[in-house]
Amino acid sequence: MELQETAYKKGFKETKLGWIPEDWEVKKISEIGKVVTGGTPSTSVGEYWGNEHLWYTPTDISNFSKYAGFSKRTISSLGLKKSSATLFPKGTLMVCTRATIGEIAIATSESCTNQGFKNLIVNRKNDLEFIYYLLIYSKKRLIRLSSGSTFLELGTNDFREVGLFAPNLPEQKAIANGLSTWDTAITKQNALIKAKQQLKKALMQQLLSGKKRLSGFSGEWTTNRFDYFLDYTPRPTEKPKTAFTKLGIRSHCKGTFQNKDFKPSAIAIDTLYLVKPNDLIVNITFAWEGAVAIVKQADKGALVSHRFPTYQFIEGISDVEFFKQFVQSKWFRYQLDLISPGGAGRNRVLSKKELNKLKIRLPSFKEQTAIAQVLKTADQEIKLLINQRNQLQLQKKGLMQQLLTGKKRLKV
Repeated sequence: MELQETAYKKGFKETKLGWIPEDWEVKKISEIGKVVTGGTPSTSVGEYWGNEHLWYTPTDISNFSKYAGFSKRTISSLGLKKSSATLFPKGTLMVCTRATIGEIAIATSESCTNQGFKNLIVNRKNDLEFIYYLLIYSKKRLIRLSSGSTFLELGTNDFREVGLFAPNLPEQKAIANGLSTWDTAITKQNALIKAKQQLKKALMQQLLSGKKRLSGFSGEWTTNRFDYFLDYTPRPTEKPKTAFTKLGIRSHCKGTFQNKDFKPSAIAIDTLYLVKPNDLIVNITFAWEGAVAIVKQADKGALVSHRFPTYQFIEGISDVEFFKQFVQSKWFRYQLDLISPGGAGRNRVLSKKELNKLKIRLPSFKEQTAIAQVLKTADQEIKLLINQRNQLQLQKKGLMQQLLTGKKRLKV
């Protein structure tokens, strides 16, 4: 792929969509292909649902990067006939025009969708993948063109009238091939990330349970109460009179986050609690959902309410890096669920007393440290792969901005 620079505006013409190369043209979507809509068969009629036709919803599309090969639900031929859904061929662009407007995937087989889509069957005068990239690039404009009081939606006629700028077919194909190179690299990188994450998960299950031992360790693991390994350490402080940083915990062991509270006077309680780096902190109302974390250095000085008890690690007995991994384990999260009694839904509160009494089987401090290092190394490898993937995505985004506007041209 060879790029050819073009000077801004020189060799360009002004259109209602902005400046484009003189040999490009603005096309309505209705000129690019045939637009067909979707529909939903009655959910109360079992005969309408079966395994005959793939039937996509916007949620299905969000699970794919470019190509869609399966849907969570399928409909029967009778369901297709009795609804406004339209069966379209392989290679159709499924464009979400309701809720998640602008999400797009290419159907890899004959399919249909619900009414949240406008599906574009691209004609032979245009390249399917080029139009895919062009619509991805036009997502913000599709959202701006949408309307609705309850939720945004882009109507069928409005969608057909959307203008897109495009070069001739050979250049469309060249641009699509160039961008596909980045997509291929990103897909491979995502596969590496997924494989490494699965390996890390298996490693956690083995090392944190003692089923697999690291070289040089053979001693028995010991069982003790939670409060043997960590000290409950509240640090009460008077509620500030001015704005302060409050700390929260994400569910599913996703770490801490900060918010600025600009109205301390609106807080009903007078006493808050100070957190320190490397505290283990729990949100007692969402502990059952994995709201447990290790306080980061960046969280130093933040305040929490009494619903966020903090625990300090005991030197030589419990290793903070080990517990960063241990609190994510399936076993520990299950225990938090068990000691969080309450009603249905989210009305459940962790018993701090039961947490202190919780029996935990752990290795020696030295083995904890060794296990933590192995798992930390795995995390670093995953982070590196993710950073590399993010760089590829940034490169692709920059290339799209250049190629899809004609600011850079490909020799065809």
